[in-house]
Amino acid sequence: MRTGMAALLGVVMALTVTPLTAAAQEEPEEQEIIVKFKEGASRGDALTESRTRAVADATDGAEVLASRDATESIRVLMARGDVEYAEPNMVFETMAVPNDPLWPSQWHYWEATGGIQLSPAWDLGPSGSGQRVAVIDTGRTAHPDMSANYIGGYDFISNAVYAKDGNGRDANPTDQGDWRLANQCGPGTAARASSWHGLHVAGTVAALRNNATGVTGVAPLAKVVPVRVLGTCGGTLADIAAGIVWAAGGAVPGVPANPNPAKVLNLSLGGPSAACPATLQNAINTARNVHRATVVVAAGNSAVDAAGATPANCAGVITTGATDRQANRASYANFGATIEVCAPGGETSPSAANGVLSTLNNGPTVPAGSIYKHYQGTSMATPHVAGVVALMQHARVQQGKALLTPAQVLFYLKAKVLPAAAQCGKGLVDARQSVAAAIAAP
Repeated sequence: MRTGMAALLGVVMALTVTPLTAAAQEEPEEQEIIVKFKEGASRGDALTESRTRAVADATDGAEVLASRDATESIRVLMARGDVEYAEPNMVFETMAVPNDPLWPSQWHYWEATGGIQLSPAWDLGPSGSGQRVAVIDTGRTAHPDMSANYIGGYDFISNAVYAKDGNGRDANPTDQGDWRLANQCGPGTAARASSWHGLHVAGTVAALRNNATGVTGVAPLAKVVPVRVLGTCGGTLADIAAGIVWAAGGAVPGVPANPNPAKVLNLSLGGPSAACPATLQNAINTARNVHRATVVVAAGNSAVDAAGATPANCAGVITTGATDRQANRASYANFGATIEVCAPGGETSPSAANGVLSTLNNGPTVPAGSIYKHYQGTSMATPHVAGVVALMQHARVQQGKALLTPAQVLFYLKAKVLPAAAQCGKGLVDARQSVAAAIAAP
């Protein structure tokens, strides 16, 4: 290469008084192709016929050739009987890595064993832009890594004591804190600080990316619709069902229509129940069958069969189990035939770093400072799946195709999974393969 360059420079210097012709200026640059000849091939003849020249050796007995028209050279070579294969020498780039400083701690996105292969999914183009994910949880909490991605929302907690805002349902979805005193929610219930659970879940779905701050979410340009249903003592069936219907765009008596209906609903909540309550199943049916919203729910954290937990045992939902950093079923996670897929839920013991890192607040009761913290649970696994669904739907929009139906979403999620330990449904959700399937689907 150095000899050739020196010769070229010498020619140019000798011809400085004579301008290059237009044809010479427009001559295309050489492109490289990889070719493997069969044993006994007429290699020299093939190079001449394909108008290529040898550049370097490749692997497996193949070699790199240079051509002014790679497409035509490949066609000519492949038409010969003495060529095993000929293909472009593709150029690969580094996978998308955000500048968020805590990205290296978000193993659940990128590690080879326990991660969901998020960077390769982003490389396919989608970011969740234009998609709305309803986080049906404790409500909205301001955070510099999340606030810009909140949109709309509503407070469905009808019990003023649970809500801590002095009234029942209202248009303010702000999380007032779910702290409680000992025995406040029944004899023997322990005191606890506020969890800011909805904020942690929302951050996994859609924390801002490339803002040089904190963490990133799975679908960092999606919008989160905060639907507040969980308060001091949890949430009632009636409130949760109403929140589901409203989040998807359905009508709820006494509540204004949702101007920001979501096609993905995240329910990182649940409780024991031998069967899915009719009120809850009807709400899910409305969201799924009428409004074509995909409903993603947590399997539960009692290390029992998820068939005994709800909404994990409801029909038409994507019941999500949890894996640890080694892609094993997390020790606390519910299991069984009800589980569709798993996602990273983490194990914070013995090391907090093995949990799922996301946005949080450090106020023990009311909101205080914005922080980041590792949590564990199927609640943390569920928003991974909801975020991937948002990526899949954005990919459909980018292709000019119709959004996937909830049934199609589930089919592609289950068909394209990473290996995981037993009792994790079809396996560990694979963001890249799921997005690629969404792109390829008719």
